Amino acid sequence: MLPALTNDAAQAKVDIEQYGVALLSDQLSEGQLELAREATYGGVEEDARLGRVADSFGLDYGKANVRVWNILNRHPVFSDLVQFPIVLTLLEGLIGWPALLGNLSANIALPGSEGGAWHQDQLFIPKPWPKQPQGMNFAWCLDDFTADNGATEVIPGSHQTEELDVTALADLAEPIIAPAGTLMVFDSRVMHRTGCNRSQAPRAGLFGWYTRSIYRTQENWFLSLDDEVIESASDALLVLLGYKTQGLGLVYGRSPR
Repeated sequence: MLPALTNDAAQAKVDIEQYGVALLSDQLSEGQLELAREATYGGVEEDARLGRVADSFGLDYGKANVRVWNILNRHPVFSDLVQFPIVLTLLEGLIGWPALLGNLSANIALPGSEGGAWHQDQLFIPKPWPKQPQGMNFAWCLDDFTADNGATEVIPGSHQTEELDVTALADLAEPIIAPAGTLMVFDSRVMHRTGCNRSQAPRAGLFGWYTRSIYRTQENWFLSLDDEVIESASDALLVLLGYKTQGLGLVYGRSPR
């Protein structure tokens, strides 16, 4: 079973510890949601126009699952989302601060999409794993997530079991059914995947992957980010991107000021 929607950070932390997942409501204004949604779908159109092919690194099946990368360059709203107060509060409480934003991408499940591969986000870490999560996934529902439109599927409680019987996953899976604007947070050890879209409309989600500061980011922000993103970044965002070391005031790479 999945936890109920909440808008309380303390309850969300309890839910993550118990289920491996928390669902936070009322975190985005209508304007922020509209901007993020339009910029995400606009990114698909831009990539198609420029002939860019987005690799999903084996996470998705078929061509009806579309990935949009380089999200922070698409619109300033994304810089806001990755450092929302609730995000920073939960990061500090669950994996500690400073933390790093490992990558940020959008996943769009088009009608007829075949879903994705079951995976845990911290599989790059050799087992046996530490007792505490090494990362957290903060995902924004940019459309309503339903049982039919490819909602993310998770195995509640799977963060407490290091070895899972893959053949039993389908019986244990639960789709995250939530309205647009919901923030989904899950422990990096939780087994999850993109669901199959059996509806007639696309479903978009924005996925931010954060880790403890001892790990290398998956996206090389020093090479991928436009100067405007860095120049307008807050101190918290500079820390998340690896440009600033918390407490020392040191900035690496291009100067943000």
